[in-house]
Amino acid sequence: MTPQDHPITPPPELVREWATTNGTSYEDLFALCQNIATQAARWGADQELEACCQWQDTFNYQNAGNLLRAARRPKPPSLKEQSLALIDKIQNNKEMWQIDDLDVVRRALESLPD
Repeated sequence: MTPQDHPITPPPELVREWATTNGTSYEDLFALCQNIATQAARWGADQELEACCQWQDTFNYQNAGNLLRAARRPKPPSLKEQSLALIDKIQNNKEMWQIDDLDVVRRALESLPD
């Protein structure tokens, strides 16, 4: 089996796309290789995750594929969620808040319509 025949080998079009992202030039071979390796690892992990989700769905585990996907690829908390967590922390005096915490709240407020 050649590397191109392996089920999680990315297609050549994706490798070409990864090779030219993030302003990486062909002259900087180390950065190019690192970028491609990182993108390939992400792509392969996503392929495995989708295969696991499909396998679970095949056996009719109710919503298991979606639950697995959510657990393995969590979304970062929104500015609103971060701000509410900071307010809870301040209200409950669980720990000292930092000046950087105010930046999160400021960005959340600035994202709201006037």
